[in-house]
Amino acid sequence: MNTISISNLKTNPAKAIRQSEDFPIAVKNRDNIKAYLIGKDLYEKLVTYVEELADEKAINDTDFTKGKDFEKLAKELGI
Repeated sequence: MNTISISNLKTNPAKAIRQSEDFPIAVKNRDNIKAYLIGKDLYEKLVTYVEELADEKAINDTDFTKGKDFEKLAKELGI
């Protein structure tokens, strides 16, 4: 993984952002990683993955046998 110091990030943020498009960059402060800089495309892929994982878990955890028939429910609600 590529790394960058906070001072170098401050000096040339555009370069760091360009570099983060391909691979995440660890942002260090005094040799301790304080953050990660990731490109827009990778971030969006990660968010989509997490959302799909949460949806899949919700579907797997749902007991559909306790559900009501949609037509009956719609009639009860008057829609």
